[in-house]
Amino acid sequence: MSTPAPAAPVFVGPERTAAAGTGPISVVWSLGGHTRDLDANVVRLAPGAGIGEHTETALGVLVTVLAGSGELRTPEGAWPLTPGALAWLPAGATRSVHAGEEGLRYVTAHRRRQPLTIGSAPGSGSGSAPGSGSGSDAGEPACLLDRVCPECGRLAAERDARFCSRCGTPLAG
Repeated sequence: MSTPAPAAPVFVGPERTAAAGTGPISVVWSLGGHTRDLDANVVRLAPGAGIGEHTETALGVLVTVLAGSGELRTPEGAWPLTPGALAWLPAGATRSVHAGEEGLRYVTAHRRRQPLTIGSAPGSGSGSAPGSGSGSDAGEPACLLDRVCPECGRLAAERDARFCSRCGTPLAG
């Protein structure tokens, strides 16, 4: 098995991390490249916007606040989010994020999920049965922004939702 060539370092300046974005919730930057071992996003929440309660079951997520203010809520309590604040949310942690009056901009980082493949899971039979590697039992993605309505901010409960159940806006996922 060959080792992939190392990727080039990435520098993202404030002109990108401070991008205006669109809608109440937007990802203004994402780490790309197929050789990366990390997923990272710069998320922008407009003033008063929020990402509803959700639980990441497979991966821990590191959150670092760049600008603005807000609040991180978990069953254990609520914590203020201000520039420089850092939070580690282990796998299984239930949380929601809410922006303050000036909005909120933060970075999320977590181990990269391997791409889903169609085929047999190790030790299983055919590749078409549920749980056989087709992605049906792959868990939730660490970043649920593809399930957040860009219009009203509601988090879709269904993994395969195509439209917001509150306002009908098409979802990015």
